[in-house]
Amino acid sequence: MELVNAHKCFGGTLQFCQHQSDALGCRMGFSIFLPEQATQTRAPLLWWLSGLTCTEENFAVKSGAYGEAARLGLAIIAPDTSPRGTHVADDAAYDLGQGAGFYVDATEPPWAPHFSMYSYITQELRALVAGSFPIDAARQAISGHSMGGHGALVLGLRNPSLYKSISAFAPIVTPSECPWGKKAFTAYLGEERSAWSSYDACKILRSGTSRTKCGKILVDQGASDQFLDDQLMPQRLEAAAREAGQALELRMQPGYDHSYFFISSFIGDHLEHHAACLR
Repeated sequence: MELVNAHKCFGGTLQFCQHQSDALGCRMGFSIFLPEQATQTRAPLLWWLSGLTCTEENFAVKSGAYGEAARLGLAIIAPDTSPRGTHVADDAAYDLGQGAGFYVDATEPPWAPHFSMYSYITQELRALVAGSFPIDAARQAISGHSMGGHGALVLGLRNPSLYKSISAFAPIVTPSECPWGKKAFTAYLGEERSAWSSYDACKILRSGTSRTKCGKILVDQGASDQFLDDQLMPQRLEAAAREAGQALELRMQPGYDHSYFFISSFIGDHLEHHAACLR
C-alpha cells in the first residue's frame, strides 16, 4: 500500500492511499480519516460508498463530515467507485463502466475480469484496512449516496456481521426496476433477472434473509431530487422494509436535491446514528 498524501484534519489525519487490488486487477485508491482518538485506541469505522462518476476524493472534499467524525471518534473510509485503468473495460456513458461499478461482482464479458466491487469492498479492502490502520474490526458501519446508497443497503443487509448499522442518502433502492440499474445489471450480470435479486435491497428485504443488527436503517431523500421518481423510488424501500419487519426511518427533506449540498446538510445526523450503534 502506498500513502499518496496526508493532511492534518480536526486533530486527526486524512490520508489518501493506493494499492494493487487482486480482486479488481488494477490500482485502486481510497481516502481514510482517522480521528485523534485512533492514536490511543482502535476506532470504529464508517464505510462510505460514493455514487456514479465519483472517486475517493468526492466525499473527502465535499461532505464536511470530518469535524463531527472527530468529535465522535469515528474513522471514515471512502473507496473509489470502480476499477480503473487503460486495460479495464469502459463505456462512453457515465452510468456504465469506470466510475459506475454498482458494487456487484460482474459475471459477463467484458466486465467480469475487473468489476468485482462487492468482493473488493467486503473482503480485500476490508482485510487490507484492518491490517494497516488502528480501526476496530468488530465495530464497523456502512453508508453511501445514490449508487453508493444502493451499495450500502445491499452490502449492509447481506453482511450484518460485518456492518452493525446502515444508512443512505438518496439510494437506488431497487435497481432491478429503474433505468440505471437495469442497464448496469444487464451488462454486468446478464439478462437472467434471477441473478439480479441478491443486489437489490428491496428484494433482499422481501426474501427475509437479513436485517441490520442495530435497530433502524436511516435514509435521507431530497424531495426536490431530479432522480426521485424514475430512478430512486424510496417508497418501495419503505414498503419492503415494512413487509420484512425491518425498522426504517425514511426522511423526505423538502427542497433538497441530489447533490453534496444535500449530503453535507444531514451528514452529522448519519454520523450520530452510526456512532450510537457502534458504541
